[in-house]
Amino acid sequence: MFKKFAADALGLSDIGKIIPPSEYDKVDSDDYVLHEDGEKIFFLIKSKQDEYCFTNTTLIHVDGNSAVNTKKVLKRYDYANYPISEVFLETAGNIDLDVEIKFQVGGVKFSIDVDKKQIAQLSDLYKALYAMSKIVNENDRHFNERIESLHKAVAVVSGSKNEGMNKAEELAKINEYIYAWIGETRTKYVKKDFSDIFLKYIEN
Repeated sequence: MFKKFAADALGLSDIGKIIPPSEYDKVDSDDYVLHEDGEKIFFLIKSKQDEYCFTNTTLIHVDGNSAVNTKKVLKRYDYANYPISEVFLETAGNIDLDVEIKFQVGGVKFSIDVDKKQIAQLSDLYKALYAMSKIVNENDRHFNERIESLHKAVAVVSGSKNEGMNKAEELAKINEYIYAWIGETRTKYVKKDFSDIFLKYIEN
């Protein structure tokens, strides 16, 4: 009991290590990266229990946090569906041996302890994730503004009388236009690949 308390107090319970690119092929996460589809690892943290693999499109979490067995669960969080937000970096205190990065992926909260000797590398990840969160927020704002404008335009068109076209034809044309418009807008404002951000902030 005392040993566990001391480990938690000093941040020793499950401190992660940042894995260099030369060793990516030695971790479990690499087996689940969609290399065939252009997915690439940009940052990887490994602890006793877990792996956190940041690719250009996805956070791959190999979750080994189980009290009943040694099985691990693979979880994938695509950035397009689980946007990065609430990014924080907690530096080490006088007696701490670890630093901590915290963030959310969609509504899922993560808190990862890393050896404080690797603070410079972890700071690079922090900058990348923070930049991603800013891009997502800005894109969401633009997307929502355009959706609101679309609703207003549809209301105006629906309230007008279009001679020579029956309601079914008018509805079909409006529906076709909206479907195409939303597809184009989503392509523009929902970012799936963050290779440019990782390349900008992460040194490999």
